[in-house]
Amino acid sequence: MSSERNPLRLGSIAPNFDAQTTQGPIKFHDFIGNSWAILFSHPADFTPVCTTELGVVARLQTKFDERNVKVIGLSANDLDSHDKWIQDINEVNNVEVKFPIIADADRKISTLYDMLDYQDLTNLDAKGIPFTVRSVFVIDPKKTIRLTLAYPASTGRNFDEILRVVDSLQLGDKNRITTPANWKNGDDVIVHPSVSNDEAAKIFPGFRTVKPYLRFATQPTDKPSA
Repeated sequence: MSSERNPLRLGSIAPNFDAQTTQGPIKFHDFIGNSWAILFSHPADFTPVCTTELGVVARLQTKFDERNVKVIGLSANDLDSHDKWIQDINEVNNVEVKFPIIADADRKISTLYDMLDYQDLTNLDAKGIPFTVRSVFVIDPKKTIRLTLAYPASTGRNFDEILRVVDSLQLGDKNRITTPANWKNGDDVIVHPSVSNDEAAKIFPGFRTVKPYLRFATQPTDKPSA
């Protein structure tokens, strides 16, 4: 029987792990609890793009809180380095980082989540060990992976897009809808194909049929906070 680890896919249970973070030790599933979670990795501390990214996440903290989302970063350095880096992040971005950052100097969690960069031969540490790419995992309260993204080490992430996806996922979990291309919070949504027209008339009064398989409706009122 093969000892290879199964790849993480949408619908997989996010692997649990123990970790040291800037806010103390955690067990990942206990950390998530009944919340949503966003786990996002960084190649290394004190890198320009990472410093701007964590500043953006810190600035969006209240947006994540409103959506019951816990954010947690990961970088392939130790806690002492993380603590010093946070001081720079706060200073450069005029923010206060309130979310934990995982110390993953040995790359154990990066390997568990397949975050290591095997393509860019410049994205290595002094020992030639790959740093991580900019991975993102959105995980729901059932510990199910709902979104995965992987950005190259050279490209900063769009966290407005990540928030948009969280809004879409949470809205779809509460209502029988999907969201169209370029949807933004407050835009019309698509009635789920499993909903009959008779049901749609009750659930989504005034829904609009473009094609038998494409019906639009006003976004339900229990939308996430803007």
